[in-house]
Amino acid sequence: MSAAQRSSSKTKPKSGFHTARNAFLSGLLLLAPLAVTWLVFSWLITKVGGTFRPVFQVFAPESFKRENLELIWNVLTTIIVVGLVTLLGYVSRYVLSAYFGRTAERFIDNIPGVGSVYRWVKQIVDTFSAQKRNIFEKVVLVEYPAPGSWVVGFLTNRAAGEIQHRTENELVTVFIPTTPNPTSGFLLFYPQHRVTTLDMSVSEAMKLIISGGTVVPPWPPPPPTNPPFEIEAGEEDTPPRNDAS
Repeated sequence: MSAAQRSSSKTKPKSGFHTARNAFLSGLLLLAPLAVTWLVFSWLITKVGGTFRPVFQVFAPESFKRENLELIWNVLTTIIVVGLVTLLGYVSRYVLSAYFGRTAERFIDNIPGVGSVYRWVKQIVDTFSAQKRNIFEKVVLVEYPAPGSWVVGFLTNRAAGEIQHRTENELVTVFIPTTPNPTSGFLLFYPQHRVTTLDMSVSEAMKLIISGGTVVPPWPPPPPTNPPFEIEAGEEDTPPRNDAS
């Protein structure tokens, strides 16, 4: 067979049977998800509604118990059962869990020795939670309680309102935590120029405070792996050196 004959055979139009078969397969693929969804919901309505229908039909008038209303009763019963299960989930999640959680905490809190340790650990965990750490903007170093004495604190906000209005300098609010329990401390208002911002993160500062200074973050921080190329000041203006001269 020549190349022209092979080319003509490849471009020969498909028969009507092949076209109808491809169209049928396309329609089947389109209807398959709908058919599976229908089968699943039909099975659910038949099983759930058919099982629990007698329970709810007891409270209905006799005129609503006809055979031709069986499908409607199945659908209605399924909706009621799903709603009750969802309501039970909400109750167990937001009511029962909170109740049993408070009961368990009261029980642990009343155990001598264990209660104090539990409260202390719970306060530390709450302090390290993301929600609480978000209130700390930066780690700072300030003089406290006397000149020449330095403590690590957390910058929480800029002073505003009456406190800022009655002072001459621009103030910032700094929280000074205590050691080893950082959940308590002192709130101080410092002039912004007397606050030194540190490079350590909030988590590193928390570890430093809780450990009583035994866990110290490394300094200086490690350099970047690929430092950018920088030209020193005045280097581009230096004329090339002539060794021959």
